[in-house]
Amino acid sequence: MKEKVEEVLEKIEVALKADGGGIELVDIDEEEGIVFVSLKGACVGCPMASMTLSNGVERVLKNEIPEVKEVRAVGEGAPES
Repeated sequence: MKEKVEEVLEKIEVALKADGGGIELVDIDEEEGIVFVSLKGACVGCPMASMTLSNGVERVLKNEIPEVKEVRAVGEGAPES
């Protein structure tokens, strides 16, 4: 599953890099279907980061990899709830 997630994140990162941002895979809880990522660059502190995470990253990962149930940002780039 890790290889699939990394492939999809590479595709997503192209769009994020266009806006000065980035994303990095931190960990995967395969049992629960949770992907943990770290947002980078302009994504850190961006008011749209939570929308990018749920409406962009999570949606694409779920569509491409049915085992993915949720995506969570961790670390410095995590959007505040």
